[in-house]
Amino acid sequence: MTRFGRSLIALAAPILAAAVTGALLAAGPAHAEGPVVRLALLKFGTVNWEADTIKREGYDEANGFTLEIVPFAGANATQVALLSGDVDMSTGDWLFASRQRAMGAPMTFIPYSTSMGGLMVPCDSGLKSLEDLEGKTIGVAGGPLDKSWLMLIGMAEGELGFDLKGRTRQVFGAPPLLAEKLRQGELDAALNYWHYNARLETEGYCELVSAQDAAEALGARGKLSAIGYIFNEEWADANPELVAGFLAASRAAKAHLLEDDAAWEPLREAMNAENDAVFETLRKRWREGIPTGDAAREEADTAAVYAYLAKAGGTELVGPATEMAPGTFWSGLTAGN
Repeated sequence: MTRFGRSLIALAAPILAAAVTGALLAAGPAHAEGPVVRLALLKFGTVNWEADTIKREGYDEANGFTLEIVPFAGANATQVALLSGDVDMSTGDWLFASRQRAMGAPMTFIPYSTSMGGLMVPCDSGLKSLEDLEGKTIGVAGGPLDKSWLMLIGMAEGELGFDLKGRTRQVFGAPPLLAEKLRQGELDAALNYWHYNARLETEGYCELVSAQDAAEALGARGKLSAIGYIFNEEWADANPELVAGFLAASRAAKAHLLEDDAAWEPLREAMNAENDAVFETLRKRWREGIPTGDAAREEADTAAVYAYLAKAGGTELVGPATEMAPGTFWSGLTAGN
């Protein structure tokens, strides 16, 4: 059995139920005639905002393909679908792409958003720095190996000589639960994803430090992408016109959502914004996450942060590669695409 086969089995085994649920959700109409890009997305993920705009505005057809959005119930199920070839693209981070390359699956990454989230505290808490969290309880979304959490630990140690992990108490949990526990006063601070933090912004909570701040403290010279589009490099090599078309459609949708407030009105229901303030803050923070940096610079910065994460998280986080695998960032990004 190939390393790719072992990788797929290892990923799929503990999440069979999630994959089955995703497959049921994904059932839909037959493929459209002509070139199709099948994109696996979490059913309620924020990437849907861009994908829905591509479809609504016809940016896919204008660029020579039909975008087929394939919804799944969980992130692991989207990864299984991608690795098995049931879809052409999915979303994830560069850690996933690098790990798969190191294990024999030629996955590659295109930046989608630099919105990483950060550590939120009540604005009136008096907490002004990471050192002020000594003895406090921090909620962390994503678990002990969450890359933002590991980066904050590195930032605290490198800039302040402060043992953030050892001098605080941590509670790990699901993002919505942690946001609610912060509101209830059961947590002193919460490290959460950007769209949960956007809601908290409208309720009297402030960002103590962002994950981007932590990345820069670890050597990044600009913003890193939190997530991106991931696809098999062999599929891209065989379908260069589809990849180019998808990138053009993505850029068009981003430009439309950046420049036109009215473009967001059809997305209001999908955004599940509780009120106008939340809606406007979500729109503002999404726009701030549109990547604008140089691709080669971001790849180099990401590799530097990856090296730290490999040491901090070990093989449990990054797999067998102590350095970011070559080709993790799609080569077409630096070739003018």
